[in-house]
Formats: sequence, C-alpha cells, structure tokens
Amino acid sequence: MRVVGLKVLKNKLSEYVRLAQNGERILVTDRDRVVAELVPPEAGRAELGSDALLANAVRQGWLKPPVLPQAGAPPRSPVAPLSELLRELEADRSER
Repeated sequence: MRVVGLKVLKNKLSEYVRLAQNGERILVTDRDRVVAELVPPEAGRAELGSDALLANAVRQGWLKPPVLPQAGAPPRSPVAPLSELLRELEADRSER
C-alpha cells in the first residue's frame, strides 16, 4: 500500500493508476488526511467502461437483460419493391 498527496497524485496520475491496475492500493491524502483510495478493479470486472456501467445498471435493477437474446439484428422489411427502386435509379441517372 502506498500513500500519496493530492499534489503529487495530480502530477503523476498515470503512474499511480498503473500501480493500482497492477494490484496495489494507493491512499490519497490531503493535508495528511486520507480522502480517497485507488484500488485495483474487482475480479470479473468488465474491461470496457461501457460494459461495466451496463453490468452495474443490471445489478442495481435499473435495467433488465433481454429474456431471450436474439442472434443478430431483427429482419428488416424492404422499404420499396426492387422494381420501383430500379425505376427511380434509372430516372435519376437519366437526369444527368
């Protein structure tokens, strides 16, 4: 465990974050009073921030995961028949 003052932490933040990432706990002090603690991520924590936020939202009940996860995107219905699209394309090309 290391102890670091706010001023030093501010100047060397990436170094202390790397230490925490590698498993070390860092106590942050302000005028010799502990005000925060940098700790390594919990085991099983998602590596991406967005994944971790989603997992936390599910754990706290803000979101519910889908009951039956779908494989891929849902099928899309065509906007217009192919023949109509080809006619419009041909008309656009003939205007040039």
